[in-house]
Amino acid sequence: MTDFTMEKSSEGVATITWDVPGKSMNVLSMDGAATLSDLIDDALADDGVKGIIITSGKKDFAAGMDLNVIAGMRDNGGAQGVFDGVMSLHHLLRKIELAGMDLKTKKGGKPIASVLPGTALGIGLELPLATHRIFAADNPKAKIGLPEIMVGIFPGAGGTTRLSRKLGAMMAAPFLLEGKLSDPKKAKAAGLIDEVSDDPLAAAREWVLNASEADLVKPWDAKGYKMPGGGPFHPAGFMTFVGASAMVHGKTMGVYPAAKALLSAVYEGAMVTFDQALKIEARWFTNVLMNPSSSAMIRSLFINKEALEKGANRPEAPDQSVKKIGILGAGMMGAGIAYVSARAGIEVVLIDARQEAADKGKSYSEALLDKAISRKKSTEAKKTELLARITATTDYDALKGCDLIVEAVFEDPAVKAEVTQRAEAVIPEDAIFATNTSTLPISDLARASARPEQFIGIHFFSPVDKMLLVEIIKGKATGPRAVAKALDFVRQIRKTPIVVNDERFFYANRCIIPYINEGIRMVGEGVNPILVENAAKMMGMPLGPLQLVDETSIDLGVKIAKATRAAMGDAYPDDAVDQVIFAMADEGRLGRKTKAGFYDYDDKGKRQGLWSGLDSRYPRATDQPELTDVQHRLMFAQALEAVRALESGVLEDIREGDVGAILGWGFAPWSGGPFGWLDMLGAARAVEICDGLTEKYGDRFASPALLRDLAEKGGSFYDRFGAAKSAA
Repeated sequence: MTDFTMEKSSEGVATITWDVPGKSMNVLSMDGAATLSDLIDDALADDGVKGIIITSGKKDFAAGMDLNVIAGMRDNGGAQGVFDGVMSLHHLLRKIELAGMDLKTKKGGKPIASVLPGTALGIGLELPLATHRIFAADNPKAKIGLPEIMVGIFPGAGGTTRLSRKLGAMMAAPFLLEGKLSDPKKAKAAGLIDEVSDDPLAAAREWVLNASEADLVKPWDAKGYKMPGGGPFHPAGFMTFVGASAMVHGKTMGVYPAAKALLSAVYEGAMVTFDQALKIEARWFTNVLMNPSSSAMIRSLFINKEALEKGANRPEAPDQSVKKIGILGAGMMGAGIAYVSARAGIEVVLIDARQEAADKGKSYSEALLDKAISRKKSTEAKKTELLARITATTDYDALKGCDLIVEAVFEDPAVKAEVTQRAEAVIPEDAIFATNTSTLPISDLARASARPEQFIGIHFFSPVDKMLLVEIIKGKATGPRAVAKALDFVRQIRKTPIVVNDERFFYANRCIIPYINEGIRMVGEGVNPILVENAAKMMGMPLGPLQLVDETSIDLGVKIAKATRAAMGDAYPDDAVDQVIFAMADEGRLGRKTKAGFYDYDDKGKRQGLWSGLDSRYPRATDQPELTDVQHRLMFAQALEAVRALESGVLEDIREGDVGAILGWGFAPWSGGPFGWLDMLGAARAVEICDGLTEKYGDRFASPALLRDLAEKGGSFYDRFGAAKSAA
């Protein structure tokens, strides 16, 4: 069975159906593109065919290009291989667009329509944009757009050139530079597609049988075409491109090559003919794909992320999907877990010590649903259905029949032990018990359980409904079924899991805390706080360390510091940090929640700027460090902890280390994660920088033995640890 098949009707319509065998959604391969090209040639050459429809045999149209194929172009043919492969796609889509017409008169072509039954992303929209009319089903769940920028590339099969010429640079910007996705009706209103219909196939059939030759000529192929909003040399167009360039640099800080390359392709392409513009787009796309950042982002945010979501590290066990979940603790975390579980169709029992608190936890879901309804993303009927799945109560007997318990009470081992024992007294013998904790060792908490092999950690990030990552922690006694249960649950709620072994702070927090601490330490040293924050952002971190601690709350940092000091004793390394955050806490500056922290806030909690009191409390040093020095301190504080986590066995898979870092705390996505970043630097260069930092700032920057071994023997983390896991 091939990816594309064609059926010709007696009325003269050739319907080409895209249906990739063994895939839940269509993706385009080079073999598939060749088959489609042959079918288009056949239909155009057949005098009995009056028009062509391209549609899908699946509920959705297409998920995009197979990024493994794109990576293969690069790995096997280098830059020339990428360029040739992309140009072959341009030739195919241009063939569809011109549809056999005379190139001079633009007459004699056959109408070609595309029909989108559901979601159409990436090449799934680029291909329809080359057809003469796009029909979509009235499917509010469908998403239409060009999200390539989100994985470090940009639409390179003509989507960038066609959309910017169709809508103009300004109107196309949200779809190209931000990867904005729309439902069919919004896509039609924006000009991405042409028609939304209850029966798009019938509407397309009627159109191709009645289309005139004028209907087939794209605006950019018509005489006298001018780009909507103006081109680069038009007064309005000039200002658009100046503004877009500033916006791109402001958002990317120059570390994401795809956005700049996309804008360059649009700008340069707007000054030449359409066919020349396609070549320019292909060259810029090749440039991006050959950039190590693009390779790293594709690897982490597409290939590795997808593998983890599909259970790459799931133990062998029967299906462990959750039918009924009990959540202990209805605070913000428990309420968020209740919402995402109910949204996934799971029956939820939400327990708190007081009925008022349990009801408040349930009302969190109600508030989120009301907000969704106000934005027309949900309905009253769906709200009623979801809320009916949540039982808010103080009665532990309601946990009977639950196959998964998630405990989300205070970070107090005694409180957690009490609720664990109360729940285990009523839940089924085979139920899995999970504790949601960000710092407490799972093996210690499991001592309160009568079934330690069924006890596991599930660390959610706040806010639960928005954060994509879930960290699953295996205690020393945790069994494989508990791991499988946790992974299947995370899949149900549509988040990305990583599985790590038990050690204080696990993986995410052991990397986040040193990042925050290094920023605070520099403030105490007299480094300009503005330099600290901007150095982080210029490396692609979404938040500087001072803003991040304000968001997570300074008093939480104090609690963690005290607990860590108690556990480590004389080996505790962060006295200098404590001097700063303890003083902030003593002044009541606890972060955004108190509208006072390292930043000042207005009455509505909007950040106003760094607190002016930092200058008097921590006078600026006369000699400020170089930007790269600050950046190295902030980046290596995180990356070295990731390496140590791998060394100690907390991390078992570097894919989880990279994906977890990006989704969990936003580690410079352009780099593909800490291991991707170290591989870009090269182990030898990384060790050299570590040695310099250690000499100046102390042993926290000492190169781990594993990194030094890579430097001495050559190779990279992915050379040594990536291939075997990927193959498995």
